[in-house]
Order: sequence, then structure tokens, then C-alpha cells
Amino acid sequence: MNFRRMLLAASVSALAALPAFAAEPVKIGMITTLSGPAGYLGQDIRDGFMLALEEGKLGGVLVELVVEDDGLKPGQGKQIAERFLSENGIKLFTGIVFSNVAGATIPDIVDSGAFYVSPNAAPSNLAGKECNENYFVVSWQNDSLHESAGQNATNLGYKKAFVLAPNYQAGKDAIAGFKRYFKGEIAGEIYTRLDQTDFAAELAQVRAAKPDVVFQFHPGGLGITFLRQYEQSGLMKEIPMVVAEPSMDGVTLAAVGDAAIGLNVSSHWNSDFDNAANKKFMDAWNKTYNRPVTYYASQGYDAALAYASALKATRGNIDDADAFRDALRKADFESVRGKFAFGPNQHPVQNWYALKVEKGADGKPVLKTVGEVFKDHGDAYAADCKM
Repeated sequence: MNFRRMLLAASVSALAALPAFAAEPVKIGMITTLSGPAGYLGQDIRDGFMLALEEGKLGGVLVELVVEDDGLKPGQGKQIAERFLSENGIKLFTGIVFSNVAGATIPDIVDSGAFYVSPNAAPSNLAGKECNENYFVVSWQNDSLHESAGQNATNLGYKKAFVLAPNYQAGKDAIAGFKRYFKGEIAGEIYTRLDQTDFAAELAQVRAAKPDVVFQFHPGGLGITFLRQYEQSGLMKEIPMVVAEPSMDGVTLAAVGDAAIGLNVSSHWNSDFDNAANKKFMDAWNKTYNRPVTYYASQGYDAALAYASALKATRGNIDDADAFRDALRKADFESVRGKFAFGPNQHPVQNWYALKVEKGADGKPVLKTVGEVFKDHGDAYAADCKM
């Protein structure tokens, strides 16, 4: 064989050794909350995820996104997952908003050998002893975002806090996280209902306790209702509020308007972040959707980028679970929040920032980034995760 033929044979052999891009679309199952007062949370995750698709592809690999509404019902989420696994043969999952749905759904997914990348819910048990090598989180661990609120309240000099959150896993994680980093006294602690619409009794208890700050976690429509009633009761003028981002997103801000001015917020992302990935995301969002952007949308976008990085590295081969997992762990993508890495339990290590609601140039209230709360912050449960 002459040199040219030898070279050609070697080239063909090398190309044959590389996995081909998947011929059929790789299916990604999105189970999320699309209906009810919290429906906009799942809609934003879905729409943020879809913004990362380039001509129907992620990482150059053709994908098919299959979306279903869990209705904020754990049993419904579990049934959808079982159907996606058994009937659709789906091996990649994402989308869940609420921790009670996550707790009922994610164990079945990862125990089957499929992968789950969370764009939001990240309960404490799945971050620690019940962690799983096929479970990744691009948002946060539930406690950590509220840890940032506790530290922010401490930085602002508050000494006596009243805390409220819904009575489910994320609510319990929220209060635990806030208390972990708040150095002052807890004047009162209340767990509300996930379907609550009247907070008059709780607000009366807040007033009676006379704290110098209130921390509350009520995502989606719950947060809008709580803030409106807090302002209507006159408490907004008497007792300031420090919250993490689920209690003050773009939709909540648009709904409550000027009543939110002066509110202190902590977040891992804001629309004003000055990095190339966020500018690309914000430009695409504003051109595509005629509505306020939320961090849920940014997390849906990052979840898609995480999957895109692994699909690109493996050329769409998701059958080699070890290779796909290794590619995901590298977090080889440009996050909209800037610096991003997975910690030992495959939850984010990231910075947290202080935001404040101020009047924008157009007179409308905006969330403005005003400082840094944590740098390279992980979570409290990583040491308990043994993979």
C-alpha cells in the first residue's frame, strides 16, 4: 500500500472511531407546571429552554422537546415521568418547578438510568444523602438562595426577623437557609399553605411581633398575593422586607409595581448582568416574547445549554451513560449568570448578588444589581453526598 492509500485508510479508520451524530432526534422530556397561578413559572422555563434551540438542535444534535403539564400535582408528575420512560423511551428530563413534584418524580427517573437536569427545584434531601450521579441542578440548592437572603439581611444591619414560607419541602428549606446565615433574632416563624389566598391572620402576627425586617418565600402567584396584601395592610411602610429571588421576579414586580420600590432582593442572576451569554439571552428573549423576563427563564435557558454541551461532546450518543455524565459534569457552557461550575453533588457553585427595586429611567420599577453577597458559594449538603 502506497503512502497516500495508507493515509486515507488511517483517516477513514479514525473517523469511524468517532460516534456519529444521532440520526433520530434525541428526545428530552419536560415535566413542568403550566397551569394555575404558578403556571407562568413553567412557561418561562419552557420558553427559556426553547430559546437555546438552534434550528431544532442543541450542541448540533437534533432534539425533540416533549412538554407536559404536571398541574403542580406530585402524582401527576410521577405518572408523566413513568409514561415518558416506558412509552416514549425518553432518557433526558428537565422542567420541574416545585419541590413536592420533584420529590415524587425525580427518584423514579434517575433510578431508571435516565438523566435529569433541574432548571429550578432542588430539595435538600436530593443534594445530600439521596444524591444521584444522574441528577444535575443548574439553578441552586433550595437552601442556598435563601442563605443569600439571610446574609443580605445581616449585611443590611437587621437584628430581628419574622419569617414565613409555604409548608412544603422548599418552604422548609427556605427558612432553614435564611436562618443559617441571619445573625439576628427570629421574632416569629409561620408556615403557610401552598393554596393560600388570604394572609390577614399571618400579617396580624407580623405586626404584633414588631420585627425590624420580614423574610418571606412565596413563589409565583402566591408571592404576588402576599406582597399585595402586605402593602395594603400598611406593613410595607412600617417593616421592610428582605427576600430571595422567587419572591420578586419580573412578573411579580410588574404585578405589584411601585409598592415594591425599596425592596431588598438577593439573586444569582439579573437581567442587567454584563456578560456576553446574558446579553445574547436577553436580546433573544426581548425579540421573541412580549412579557417580563424572570430568572426561571434564565434557568431554563441554562438547562438547555448544559444538555447542549453534553450532546455536543458525545455527538448525541446518550447510550454511553458514563461518557454523557462526564460531559455534563464539565459544565462546558457559558452561563447567563457568568462563572458557573458543578460542585461535588452536581449542584451549582456560583456567586450571589444583592439587588434592589428602584425606579428605572422610564419611571417603572426595576431590579438593579447593587452588590455581591456570596462568592463561589456551594450548598450545605454537598459533604453528605457520596457518589
